[in-house]
Amino acid sequence: MRIIILGAGRVGESVAETLVSEANDITVVDPDPERLHGLEERLELRGVAGNGVQPSVLRHAGAQDCDLFIACTGLDETNLVACKIAHDVFGIPTTIARLRSPEFVQGDKLLDKAGFAVDRVICPEASVTHTIHRLIEYPEALQVIRFSQSEAHLVVVRVAAGSRLADHSIAEFRAQNREVPMRIVAIYRRDQELPVAAETRVLAGDEVFVLTGRESVRPALHAIGNPDRPVRRVMIAGGGKVGLRLARGLVGQCEVKIIEADRKRCAYLASELPAEMLVLQGDGTDEDLLLDENVSDMDLFVAVTSDDEDNILGAMLAKRLGARRVIALINRRAYADMLQGSTIDIAISPANAVIGELLMHVRRGAVAAVHSLRGGTAEALEGVAHGDAKTSRLVGRRVEQIRLPVGARIGAIVRGAGADARTVVPAHDTVIETDDHVIIFLPHKRMVREVEKLFQVRATFL
Repeated sequence: MRIIILGAGRVGESVAETLVSEANDITVVDPDPERLHGLEERLELRGVAGNGVQPSVLRHAGAQDCDLFIACTGLDETNLVACKIAHDVFGIPTTIARLRSPEFVQGDKLLDKAGFAVDRVICPEASVTHTIHRLIEYPEALQVIRFSQSEAHLVVVRVAAGSRLADHSIAEFRAQNREVPMRIVAIYRRDQELPVAAETRVLAGDEVFVLTGRESVRPALHAIGNPDRPVRRVMIAGGGKVGLRLARGLVGQCEVKIIEADRKRCAYLASELPAEMLVLQGDGTDEDLLLDENVSDMDLFVAVTSDDEDNILGAMLAKRLGARRVIALINRRAYADMLQGSTIDIAISPANAVIGELLMHVRRGAVAAVHSLRGGTAEALEGVAHGDAKTSRLVGRRVEQIRLPVGARIGAIVRGAGADARTVVPAHDTVIETDDHVIIFLPHKRMVREVEKLFQVRATFL
């Protein structure tokens, strides 16, 4: 697929890195030649220096032959205008814009073909906020991903010492929890994938990936048996767009304190948030301030400033001072990978939070959703089984008959639509039906093309 990415900032760089790894033809447009040169040296892509809202620059980038246009500069107005030019001047079939303003949402009339011609809106700040809210809702989890209108959930858990799953085999765990419909699709120990076999014994510290239905998330987490103390007190370091979004979503749910260095921003936060939310001017890495504000009583400390180093230091300090759980927002992928398994409980990357929304546009077949896992090395893919037994590689076949790459696993099937939708945890003899949403865990991205073929209907399908 030919893809143009406008903007070589941190989001654009991460998007380019992910899409290049899938053998796409990538061109990045940015005004900074030095930044582009660095990308060209590190990745197999082409850089075009210039202003992306100028048709001549886009033409030089190959817009006339482009399949997908992604505008992810730091300015909403630039991204909107660029998408309009990409569609109207060059006829690029699919345009995606990074938009920070809450005034522009998916489905807004201003974004349709007669308006700015934006097919898909991505907002890393909103995606990060949603991710943190899910972690507050399920405090035992490292990651919570939703599929098929939230009907199915993939929950990632680090097994705690003394939990019900620790020191038990998969077979023993299944036997003890037959009433809970769930499927363990992956186990990682110190970054090494373990076979999901009946005899595999899970140890404390292992990361376990579980697929289950919406109604079974809490029973599944209870079965695993990690501590599940609810989040009632939250301290947020950083009052920028993410911090404000997060605080607004916690109104009436948690006791919240926000630490922000800029005095004017503090005044703005105080005017936007309820009086019971305490806004403090200060540094989230200031030990005396954290001690004075009783960080040891916090159920969650979230560092979401614009500085990666401050977020890392603040989260580590809060953890050392007694915060029960800490989350750090990390823009640089190398930092996020390095911090896995450290004293920081969860490192969240804004680019990774939205990458799945982009990947579904480059996947072949009837792919409904894609989520990048483990720093982009693994994926969870949701596809729709179309056709019938003659035209589909899935419909009418038992799960045991479906040829998947070694290590890939079908974890759940969402059957039906709307109020009638239900999640089926498949057995070996479960038969795939037309229009089933099939959720597959892929331990390696190199398996993607082979799995995509399963959702491609043969030419005889009408």
